[in-house]
Amino acid sequence: MSGQITIAIWLFLLLLAIAIWAVLDRVLIPSTRWILRRRINRVIDEISTRLDIQIKPFQITKRQVLIDRLVYDPKVIEAVQQEAVKRECPREIVQAEVIAYAKEIVPSFNAYLYFRFGYWLSKRIAKLLYRVHIGFSEDEAFKNIDSNSTVVFVMNHRSNMDYLLVSFLAAERTALSYAVGEWAKIWPLQTLIRAMGAYFVRRKSGNALYRRVLERYIHMATKEGVCQAVFPEGGLSRDGRLQKSKLGVLDYMLRNYTPEADRDIIFIPVGINYDRTLEDRSQLRTLDAEAAKRSKWFVIRTTLRFMLRSLILMVMSRWQRFGYACVNFGPPISMRQYCRNLQIDFSGMERSPRFREVAKLADQLMAAIKKVIPILPISLVSTVIKNDNRRGLSASEVESQTNRLIEELRLQGAPLYFTTDSRVETTINALNMLTLRRLVTETDGLYKPVDAERDVLAYYANSIVHWLPNAQKPV
Repeated sequence: MSGQITIAIWLFLLLLAIAIWAVLDRVLIPSTRWILRRRINRVIDEISTRLDIQIKPFQITKRQVLIDRLVYDPKVIEAVQQEAVKRECPREIVQAEVIAYAKEIVPSFNAYLYFRFGYWLSKRIAKLLYRVHIGFSEDEAFKNIDSNSTVVFVMNHRSNMDYLLVSFLAAERTALSYAVGEWAKIWPLQTLIRAMGAYFVRRKSGNALYRRVLERYIHMATKEGVCQAVFPEGGLSRDGRLQKSKLGVLDYMLRNYTPEADRDIIFIPVGINYDRTLEDRSQLRTLDAEAAKRSKWFVIRTTLRFMLRSLILMVMSRWQRFGYACVNFGPPISMRQYCRNLQIDFSGMERSPRFREVAKLADQLMAAIKKVIPILPISLVSTVIKNDNRRGLSASEVESQTNRLIEELRLQGAPLYFTTDSRVETTINALNMLTLRRLVTETDGLYKPVDAERDVLAYYANSIVHWLPNAQKPV
C-alpha cells in the first residue's frame, strides 16, 4: 500500500486552497472572533463601572440584525411600496436600494476600538495640535440624569476637529454616536468611523426614500437610548458665526416622540472654540462665488505639505501648538419637561405645526449653545484689531481696549476663558500668535491688520459676535 498517486498541479492547488479555507473557517476565524469578543466584553464590563451614561444594548447588537430591523421597519416597507408604484417597477428593485441605504447608514460599534484605540488617537491628536481645556461642565447635573434617558449633545460646528475633541473629552462619561458626512466615506477611514459608532449621512440628498430610511434609523437609535452628538447648524461655520439651525435631525428624533410613553430625551448644549481652526481660509473661500474651485489633488498636496512641514518642525523641536481649544458643557434640557410645560405632543402633530414647534425648540437650543461658546483671547484681540480704522494700535492700547471688551462681556455673564492670570500676558500672547500667522503686522510698536487677511480676523471675531449687539454685519 505504498504506491504513489499522481495528480495535476491545478488539482493539487485547488485541494490545498480548500484545506486552508477549511482550517480558517473552522479553526482560526472562530478562535479570532472569540478572542476579540472576549476583549470587547472585558472592555464593556470595565467601562460600565465608570461611565455616567451607559452603553445601550442597541449599540452592541450585531450590525446585520440592525440592518434587517431597519429594512423591514413598517414605515420603510410602506415607503418601498409607494416608491415601487410611483416608478412602476418591481418591489424587489426598490427593496435592494433600501438595503444599500441601510448598509451605508448603520454603524458597527466596537467598544474596544472606541475606548482603546479611538480614545487614545483622539487624545493624542487633540493634545498634539492644541492645549485642550474644559471651561466649565455641569457635572452634578450629568450625574442626576436618568440612566434610562436618551442623551443628545448639541453643539456648534467650527472644525472637523470637533469630532475628535468632544469624543475625547466625553469619553469619561459616554460613547458618542455622530452623523458624519460624505467626506469620510473613503477606505479605510469609513470602516474605522463606522466602528466608532458613527453613521453616514448624505446631507444634501433630496431622495425621499433615502430620507425615510435615515429618519427611521435615527428614530430607532433615539428610542433605544443611544447617546448621540448633533451639529444643529448642519455643517461647518463658514464665516465664524453660529449659523441658523437645520431642523432635519431634530425632527427625525421628535417626529414620533410621546413624552409620557417614551424615554426622556436630554439635550446637552456644548460650546466649542479654538484659537485657530485648520479650515478657516477654506471655509471663507466658499463664501466667494467667484473663487475658482480647487481640485482634489490641490487639497491633497496642500495637506501633505502642511503635515510634512509640521513633522520637520517637530523633529527640530520648533513645533508650536495652535493655541487653545476649549469646550463648555451647558445645563441639560429635558424634552419630557419641555413638552409638559408647553403641553405639546410631537407624535400627534401634522407636519406644518410640528415643524413650527421643532423650530422653536431649535431656537432655544441654539440660544443655549451661544451662552456656552468659550470666549478665547484670540477672539477678543481679533475683535479689537479688526475694528481699528486708524494707523494702528500699540500693545497697551490693544490691552486697554481688550480689557474694556472683557468687562462688557463679563457684565453679560459671557463664558470668558483666559490662559493666564495676567491680562497683559494674555493679550501679548494673542498678539504674538496673530503676528506669527501674518494676520497682523507690527511696525514701530503699532499693530494693524493685514488688509488681505481682514476676513480671517473677522472669522475669529465672529465667534463672539452674538454677545455684541452693535457688531457689524459679516465681512
